[in-house]
This record gives sequence, C-alpha cells and structure tokens, in this order.
Amino acid sequence: MAVGVFDLFSIGIGPSSSHTVGPMRAAAVFAEELKASGDLEKVASLRVDLYGSLAATGHGHGTMTAILLGLEGFHPEQILPEEVEGRLAAIAETGKLQLAGSVPLPYGVQDMILRPLTILPRHTNGMSFTVSDADGEVLHKATFFSVGGGFIVREGEEDAALKELDESKKELPLPFRTAAELLGRCQSKGLSIGQIMFVNERASRTEAEIRDGLLHIYSVMEGCVEVSLKREGLLPGGLKVRRRAPDWHKRLMKETLGQDPEYRDPKYWQEWVNLIALAVNEENASGGRVVTAPTNGAAGIIPAVLYYALHFAPGMDKATQADRDDTIVRFLLTAGAIGVLYKEQASISGAEVGCQGEVGSASSMAAAGLAEVMGGTPQQVENAAEIAMEHNLGLTCDPIGGLVQVPCIERNAIAAAKAINAAKMALWGDGTHRVSLDEVIVTMRETGKDMSSKYKETAMGGLAVNVVEC
Repeated sequence: MAVGVFDLFSIGIGPSSSHTVGPMRAAAVFAEELKASGDLEKVASLRVDLYGSLAATGHGHGTMTAILLGLEGFHPEQILPEEVEGRLAAIAETGKLQLAGSVPLPYGVQDMILRPLTILPRHTNGMSFTVSDADGEVLHKATFFSVGGGFIVREGEEDAALKELDESKKELPLPFRTAAELLGRCQSKGLSIGQIMFVNERASRTEAEIRDGLLHIYSVMEGCVEVSLKREGLLPGGLKVRRRAPDWHKRLMKETLGQDPEYRDPKYWQEWVNLIALAVNEENASGGRVVTAPTNGAAGIIPAVLYYALHFAPGMDKATQADRDDTIVRFLLTAGAIGVLYKEQASISGAEVGCQGEVGSASSMAAAGLAEVMGGTPQQVENAAEIAMEHNLGLTCDPIGGLVQVPCIERNAIAAAKAINAAKMALWGDGTHRVSLDEVIVTMRETGKDMSSKYKETAMGGLAVNVVEC
C-alpha cells in the first residue's frame, strides 16, 4: 500500500521504532504464519539470528525482549506497557516463552545469536527466524529487515513490495513522490499540502475516520507526556540519566502561579517546547507507549512543535476546541505529506542514514506542519521543510551504550526549536528559495550512503566511544 499518514504516525512502545517496534512486528508476523501453517504443535526448537545494527545495539534498544513478545503474538500497536512488564517477567522466571501464544518453548534473550559485523545485502537491520521439529527438520524460516519507523520488509519480497507500492500509488487521486510533484498538485488543484494529503487518505478511509484517527494519535501523544511528568528518578539502562521533565514542569507551573492552569506565558514558549520533547523521549527511553513520528528516536519533535502551534501560535489563545482539533488534523496531514517524501526518496532509518534520517526528517515534517497551520502557502511550507532538513544534514547516530538516551533526548528538543525557527523564517519569505526540498532530500540520502557505518546506530563511534558510560 502507498505510504499514508497512519503509517508514519503509528502507536508503539519505546525505545526504538527500528530496533523495538519493527522486530516485534516481524516476530509477530512469523508467529502468525507458523500458527496458520498447522506446524505450530510440532515445534521443538527456535533459532533467532540478529545482524548488523540490531545485534550491535539490540540490548540497549530492547530488540531482544521485543522479539520475545512478538513471538508470543503481541503487536506493538496493541500491547500496553504493563503487559510488557508482566510477560517479560514471566519469561525470565520460567525460562519459557509462549510461542504464538500457546506453545511453551524454552527460550530467552541469552539464546539469540548476535552477528553485529555481518550486514545482509538489503539493510543493516536484519533478523532471521527458524523453527525446527524434534528431528531437526526445519518447519518454517523467514528473514525480515526493519527499515525504519516500524516498517518491515521480508527478504525476497523487496521488489514485489516496491511494485505493490507503485501500483497502490496509481489508485490515489493525487499521487506524488517528490516535493515538485506535490507543489504541482497544489497549484493545479488550488489546495494546500495538507489538503492534498487528505484527499489521498480518503481513498482508503472516510473523512470521519481520518479526523478521529488523527485526533486519537494526538491524544496518545498527550497521554505520553502526562505519564512521563509523573515519573521521577533515573532512566533504565545503567547510564544513570536523570529524568528532567517532572522537575521542569513543576518549575514552569510555579512561574505562572496564580494564573489560569491552562495559561501559557508566551515568554516561556521555548521552555514548554523543551519540556514536551524531553517528556516524550524520556518516556520512550523507558519503553513506554509513544507515537512513532516518524520514528521513536525522534518521537518528541512533532508533539513539541504541535504543542507550540496549539498554545503559542497567533490567535490560538482565542481558539475554540473545534479550532484546536482542526489545527491538529491539518498539522499532522501536512507533516505526513512531507514524511512520505523522505520515506520514498531516502530513508527514516538511523541505522541506514544516521540520525539525519530520524531527527532531521521529524524536524522537517514538524516545520512544514507548523508553517501550514500558521497560514503558509504551499511554497512557504515546502521552504520550511527544506530549511529544517538542510540544517540537520550529516547528523550522526551514536547513542552512548546503545541506549536511546544520550544524545537522543536533548536532540529532540533542539530539533523542535529548529523546526519552529525554520517555519518562522519561511513565513517571512515569499516561498522562493535557492535550494529545493527535493535537493535536500537527495543530499541527505547520499550523505547517509557516504557516512561511516560506525556513525549509524552501532554505538561504535562518536559519543558512544568517547564518553565513559559509568
């Protein structure tokens, strides 16, 4: 199917879309296939091989435990954090997982085979599943790639998937693959970028489903922040990174003491944006429930910039609830349209192109969404997206200890501020600019290809090797 807004904004658990959500999804697909084959009861042994970046940073990213849950039949968009804790505790205590939810099998994290230096041809995030019977006869085997944002591709079906994508795009009323094509659609139809995306979404959903779905996505973003603000102490993983969001929130509320609880003093807009970004990514680092936007590592940027749009954009202090809902829908549709460009022309996988593909893409998407809801023309919106990515080019992915904490959490807050500034710069122009969004996307893709593999989510370069973990 053509990439849509609900593919780019999906609900899952932290800390990583490519290393947690994707592997869980692949394992769940494998378990379902095994169950459908009728061979489930014959299974006597299981083998899981992890390759490249999944093996290199899998422990810090929760890859192994996510696979265990997927093999039990859980999907990332459905499982709740308390279910995660319960099932993982049961597996650790008994030494057995419930394959496809019904067959007990002795297996745990320690049984997985890690191959960090072996890169499969399709993508660095490769994983293979094999089950055999008591005689050692292979019953079912499959290899998947987690290609970023929770998306998975099966080995041997890459060409078929691309063909299906091309065919499905033909069914869209207003298909586009490049920013130039998108702007052309806007000009010929007299529509905004968000409206173009809305028309395409209506090919598979009703207007009410689109609106309700996007409002639900934002409610999960809000819920993520609320939960995070109640958690204090250190983040898990051993780096002893202290949660800052709860204390920052208390300080901000003191600054507005005596005011309406909903009041947001404009002079503190930057602090509120920082707070939202940090809160989301601290929750993500804890394995909590987040929205991939378009990845987990960059999950705090779009909620933070959308928070700015709802609380600090001109006129929003007098907005009705209906106005706010319209702003949310328009923002996410526009951001989604820009996300399609990155997903189809380049990559949103840190393991493939570095953090420019995650934080850079999210910053670009957020800048576009903000420019649109602040009244920007399609040309100004495209300019905002271009500015944001242009100044994230070359961003490396070098998480300390393989954890999605340092520099990831602060990086989301910085990128959110970049997105807001990019939107404001674009809105002060007339939409004309020297560098196009398409040129920047191609540059990001080529930069990712040239980037050393040690800077692409392996924890083998940059901060990951120059900072002592303890």
